Amino acid sequence: MSSCCAPTGNGVKATIEQKSVQNDFTDMCHVPSSEFHMGASESDAIKEDGEGPVRKVVLHEFRIDAQAVSNAAFMKFVDQTQYVTTAEQSGWSYVFSGQLSKRQRRKLEGNRVMQVPWWLAIDGACWRSPEGFKSTIRRRMNHPVVHVSWNDAVAYSNWAGKRLPTEAEWECAARGGLSMQRYPWGNSLTPKGKHMCNVWQGRFPTLNLGRDGHLGTAPVDSFEPNDLGLFNVSGNVWEWCSDWFSSNWHAEASKSTRINPQGPANGAAKVLKGGSYLCHRSYCNRYRLAARIANSVDSTTGHAGFRCVI
Repeated sequence: MSSCCAPTGNGVKATIEQKSVQNDFTDMCHVPSSEFHMGASESDAIKEDGEGPVRKVVLHEFRIDAQAVSNAAFMKFVDQTQYVTTAEQSGWSYVFSGQLSKRQRRKLEGNRVMQVPWWLAIDGACWRSPEGFKSTIRRRMNHPVVHVSWNDAVAYSNWAGKRLPTEAEWECAARGGLSMQRYPWGNSLTPKGKHMCNVWQGRFPTLNLGRDGHLGTAPVDSFEPNDLGLFNVSGNVWEWCSDWFSSNWHAEASKSTRINPQGPANGAAKVLKGGSYLCHRSYCNRYRLAARIANSVDSTTGHAGFRCVI
């Protein structure tokens, strides 16, 4: 799926195994068995993304990471397994143009993605070097790992003795017990003028005022957690889910779509949830809890990461 939010594809064949299991289940939040309202019908819902209908979904209990997987955690995985990510194998990844200097942008004008020209294909960009050009994560170890494909996320999850959440698990946990609200804290993006998440402020894609304190990714424990203890489930980085994407598979009520739904049996792209630091109301208000996009399993960008469940 090529949406306004992300370009698609990196062209690297999957290498997923990585089962040197590391059973560290600290910093996970318990989500009890429950029934919750999934999806959205509000006026700002994006119909073509398949956000609706609002439906009651039943889930068994599970545990979910309180935070997105950080650069520090991903580095431990790589150090122990010598895993090579999709972006490292291909030698490039997609970087938001605003993360580069004017000189770099001018030099790389031909690398822009036609449908979403604020994205550039940058040689050397990967999780270790998020902007390419010998950039580093040295001061971003507590930021979410980015430039990771769905395949990379699954490899990490296998190693950690965990798995990726289903879309239903992710949305239930992100809601934190609140029903039918746009955000983990309610319906107002900035209640009483307070910034609650890391999204774009200003004029996208040329001017980010950074009023929430961040111009790119924020640390994984930024802002207040929701009522279950999850951080940054609106904004910061998109998060991979296990489900194949469909805009209508879930529309008809059945046992498979309403009780522990796993998503369609197959598809062309995987679901991502949560929005990112690039989302702005003027073109992409997908930082709402019901919002969803999709991308191919080999896609890597500077605004997509993941968290795990057991």
